[in-house]
Amino acid sequence: MNEQVKSPAQLHREQVQRDALRIGIDEDYISVLVDTFYDRIRSHQVLGPIFADAIGSNWQPHLDKMKQFWSSVARNTGQYSGKPVPAHQKLTQVQQQHFAIWLDLFAQTLADTAPTPQAADYFMERAQTIARSLQMAMFDRPGMLADC
Repeated sequence: MNEQVKSPAQLHREQVQRDALRIGIDEDYISVLVDTFYDRIRSHQVLGPIFADAIGSNWQPHLDKMKQFWSSVARNTGQYSGKPVPAHQKLTQVQQQHFAIWLDLFAQTLADTAPTPQAADYFMERAQTIARSLQMAMFDRPGMLADC
């Protein structure tokens, strides 16, 4: 027999993908989520101009990248290989309170589009972790509290 032995990492990846599919998360849903969310971002009075300054008028590359990102986050597909922290640290217009707006809009999008309540919870938990991580990288810099 020439059966290939799978690594623990591959077995884990396959389990994550099965679990995601079980609650309705597949590539089609990720595409709907990203497209719907960024349609809402573009029309948002506060976030829209910030994203427009960063992305410009050619949104398709950003949408494609975000679909790869969320596929990697939610389904462990390994499609995304970018560096979100340095990309966000360059965004001088972003303020800490913008993350709460982003999360609220993401939650609303999930409420309107998620195939199951479990899928909404799954994405929201990850979005909150990502937001906390980016906020720490962008705003919790050494020395900021030195004058307090």
